[in-house]
Amino acid sequence: MKKWLFIFLLFQSGCRESFIQEKFQLQKGDFLFQDLDSSPLCEAIELVTSGYKNANLSHVAIVVETKDSSNINAKYEEHIRVLEAIPNKVTTTRLDSFLSRSLDKNKNPKVIVGRLKAEYHHIIKDAISYLQEKINEKYDEAFLINNGSYYCSELIYEAFKKENIFELQPMNFLDPQTNQPLEIWKEYYSKIGLNIPQGDPGINPGGMSLSKKINIMHYYGIPDGIDKK
Repeated sequence: MKKWLFIFLLFQSGCRESFIQEKFQLQKGDFLFQDLDSSPLCEAIELVTSGYKNANLSHVAIVVETKDSSNINAKYEEHIRVLEAIPNKVTTTRLDSFLSRSLDKNKNPKVIVGRLKAEYHHIIKDAISYLQEKINEKYDEAFLINNGSYYCSELIYEAFKKENIFELQPMNFLDPQTNQPLEIWKEYYSKIGLNIPQGDPGINPGGMSLSKKINIMHYYGIPDGIDKK
């Protein structure tokens, strides 16, 4: 009898945990850190940066809209819009489209969710207003700060700069094995006619996910490289 009671309780516990995961609700201001497999540049970014629990994270977006009152029959994912800087501009994207870009081996989105700690929630409204003013601004293909255009992590850094939620760090474009610039970055910057900005201040999605002012709230799927312990 005790054996069957134990099995029943274990089953109930497992169901409850699964239910909670399925019912996770995004909030405005949530950060979506993504292991994006869209190009060799993403892989190059992940090679020289490290994210939460060593996750490979090459893109970040932010939730700016959680309900479309004009369509009450839309699916949950259709109510959510995220704002992001992607080639060729700053734009908003439907959540389901965002999540479907990069999947793990179980066909789940390689995305984890970060949320500001409670003491910083008061800055979300102004940050989102700032970000919405940047829609259609040019994407920053040079990955430089303060040049009138924005790459993904730079855009969000700027929106939350007032409270120092994220910090700039020297950028790194070097192969960790040779300590020389990766060939892909040599080719990339040569093509756009600029020197590699090695050591210049910048920011990346992996580093942002390590901020002590946010909590990691949810895994949609498992990014590559993440420590599963």
